[in-house]
Amino acid sequence: MTATARPIAVYTDVDDTDPTPGIRLLEEQGFEVRVLGTRDPQEIIAGAQGATVLLPGYASVTREMIEALPELRLISLMSMGFDYVDIDAATEHGVWVTNVPGAATEEVATHALAILLSSVRQLRFYTASAVPATWNDRAETAPPRLSETTLGIIGLGKIGRELVRLARPLFGEVIGYDPMLPDTPEVRAELADLGVRRTELAEVRAAADMLSLHLPLTPQTERMVDAEFLATMPAGSVLVNVSRGGLVDHAALAEALDTGHLAGAALDVLDQEPPSADHPMLGREDVVLTPHIAYFSARTEIEYVRIQAQNAATLLATGTPDSPVNRPA
Repeated sequence: MTATARPIAVYTDVDDTDPTPGIRLLEEQGFEVRVLGTRDPQEIIAGAQGATVLLPGYASVTREMIEALPELRLISLMSMGFDYVDIDAATEHGVWVTNVPGAATEEVATHALAILLSSVRQLRFYTASAVPATWNDRAETAPPRLSETTLGIIGLGKIGRELVRLARPLFGEVIGYDPMLPDTPEVRAELADLGVRRTELAEVRAAADMLSLHLPLTPQTERMVDAEFLATMPAGSVLVNVSRGGLVDHAALAEALDTGHLAGAALDVLDQEPPSADHPMLGREDVVLTPHIAYFSARTEIEYVRIQAQNAATLLATGTPDSPVNRPA
């Protein structure tokens, strides 16, 4: 790249977002912007030659892609999760990776509570039965009184703590586990103020009548909710996942639902998106399922695009982006 050439920023796929505000911000900061409209790795490699910044939507970014783009300095994501980027390869090649922390905290926590309540209050059954012929039908099992139940939260980051704040008045007790959260006086005081009792994973999964997952997908957390995990949950409990589908072994979850050990599941994410037609979570009366839209609101539509572009602008201005998830060599 010559001294007078503008840095290049490349959007890969923009299926369900309008990148116009981000394009405008980047161009105002001196970038040449390209929009490829693809998730295909080879098309991205061909179209992003010379790029300083890559801005994916849902496209995976592999080691091969990173190594084929020698001028790349930033992969700026439009999500909180970053499991679809080879972080190790990026770090080795001096490439920053950024996400959009906090942009949808309220939305995701609210959605987790909404689908949890939908499952516990058996809304699928009762909305379907709200016609004259079945008006007086009742589900096989009556729903519990929430104030007599325990909510468990695995992952007490921003979203997990916001869920505590929203849900605490409804439940008899809220307990939580987070191996990454520091155990400091300040953290202990904050959790106490929120009304959550921090404990070990074994107690959370054995005591929680409703269990909500708020963890990133890593090699350590992948399929952590497996048959053994589910077997230790209380009979009649409900599993909630608005984080990453890969946290859960869905075949094992289907088995736990089929046997009646779990009363229900409330999911916004699956291990395969879009799912195949025979995915075990589709079409079940005991599963509340939404298509990965927990983050979605009129505000986040704007903020995700803005923060993604702003990370690139800040890198250009200062040499360091605003919200990195790695520290390149």
